[in-house]
Amino acid sequence: MFTSNTVIIEGDAEHIHDHIYQLAANIQDWPALLPHYQFMHIIEQSETHKVADFGASRDGFPCRWRARQELFPAEGRITYKHIAGITKGMAVEWRLIKQGDSVAVTIDHDLTYSFPVLGDLFAKYIVGDLFVHNIAGKTLEFIKDTVEQTERERVKAIAVARMSSR
Repeated sequence: MFTSNTVIIEGDAEHIHDHIYQLAANIQDWPALLPHYQFMHIIEQSETHKVADFGASRDGFPCRWRARQELFPAEGRITYKHIAGITKGMAVEWRLIKQGDSVAVTIDHDLTYSFPVLGDLFAKYIVGDLFVHNIAGKTLEFIKDTVEQTERERVKAIAVARMSSR
């Protein structure tokens, strides 16, 4: 099963890239930022990784998993390896790519179950299409809305400051 979600976030790419990365990396803040996340319990962490129990909702249906997050800020990448739950073994990668006046943010999920045919069908149609693609899409849309609102406020403040200094 492979799913990919991408969103284009508008704004000064040099400015918003770091903001997006911080929102994506700071998973401990997701329940306050993302309404479809109920909880996040950090089990261990260092400067470059976290292991956490995630709790999200797919339109009211609870989803739980444990994953190890690895941070690669110089590359604009964050990876996850699901280490417990029904998605155990799933590899996830977030990529942020500056594109002129925007940043493209992509989340890829890749999961293969060890039992062929039925495992592949379950992974694709239930885990992938019904849950993973939905939750990742909501996550990206909320991050997009947050960053673009903050960017609009920043640009407005700059314009007001320029007008006041005249």
